Amino acid sequence: MADQDLSKLKIDRSAMAPVQRRRRPWRRYAIITVVLLALIGVGVKLMGPQPVESTTVTTAYPSQNYTLLNATGYVVPQRKAAVASKAQGRLEWLGVLEGSRVKKDEIIARVESRDVEASAAQARAQVEVAQANLQLQQAELRDAEVNLKRSEMLLEPKAISKQQYDADLARYNKARASISNAQASIVSAKANARASEVSVEQTVIRAPFDGVVLIKHANVGDNITPFSAAADTKGAIVTIADMETLEVEADVAESNIARITVDQPCEILLDALPGLRMAGRVARIVPTVDRSKATVLVKIRFVDRDQRVLPDMSAKIAFLSKPVPPQDNTPLPAVQPSAVVERDGKPVVFVIDNGKVRQTAVTRGAKIGELQTVQGIKPGATVVLAPADKLADGASVTLAKK
Repeated sequence: MADQDLSKLKIDRSAMAPVQRRRRPWRRYAIITVVLLALIGVGVKLMGPQPVESTTVTTAYPSQNYTLLNATGYVVPQRKAAVASKAQGRLEWLGVLEGSRVKKDEIIARVESRDVEASAAQARAQVEVAQANLQLQQAELRDAEVNLKRSEMLLEPKAISKQQYDADLARYNKARASISNAQASIVSAKANARASEVSVEQTVIRAPFDGVVLIKHANVGDNITPFSAAADTKGAIVTIADMETLEVEADVAESNIARITVDQPCEILLDALPGLRMAGRVARIVPTVDRSKATVLVKIRFVDRDQRVLPDMSAKIAFLSKPVPPQDNTPLPAVQPSAVVERDGKPVVFVIDNGKVRQTAVTRGAKIGELQTVQGIKPGATVVLAPADKLADGASVTLAKK
């Protein structure tokens, strides 16, 4: 019995051996699976979008090769006036608005003038009174002259006394003096009348020159007080500028002023009209330096001003070494030189379109500054900057983060 009990405790090795042999293939399969997944991940990564840097095709003007110096400034009218009235009163009529074109001496506004017109009428009446007084004095002189001649005739035969003759002579002299006084009164009255007419004329506001109304400072009903800062009063009525005298004022660093001369050719580019380049010339250099900015004011006149140019537009000015030839006024597509590479002996660029690149053949032109002009591609296109040799047509790309 003891031997049988001990035999039950014996381990059967033959039953365990097949189990171990069955576990080893699964371990190999797991390792192979991990390796395959790793290889698939690497392949997917290699076949995914390639990161690239990009740049944009822009436009460049050949005239940039003639540029000596660049500056910024503003368009200003050389002739500009804040039009006001010397008369004080209420504005009763305004005939212009912002943007209205006016001619020289054209009436643009009127100030209330009933008081000065009444004074003018009174002054004209004083002229008539003075003229009537002159006529009275002339009649008195004629009467005194007749009496004096009669006295002279009667004095010799002693028909009248010497005292009577002296009285008639004094009357005659007094009448003559009264004539001079009456004539002087007429001159004075006419001067007063003219002054009153000037006062009336000052209530009428006229344009000082041909121009355009830029700003309307007052409205009908406002009190016009040109020489006072009283509350609720206006000084100038409108501001007028002569558009034919528009020019550009630019601040140039004093260290560069030696490179600028009067009548030097310039190219003017306005921020409001980016596609328009206008020719200009240096009109004058203001002979003083702004200490706070260390700049000199340079004024540039337009050679071919566009009618769309307005005062206070910001401008960029390129001071040129020579005038721009007509053929160099046309913009050309340009790109960073590193974007153009050789493929099969021909220059190409890779245009990025919807996450893929399209190989596009181009023709190199002249360099303008740091840019390379090209033909065969339009401005605004996005191209790969410095494409790698392995980049192929149709490859998927993604923009690299900077």
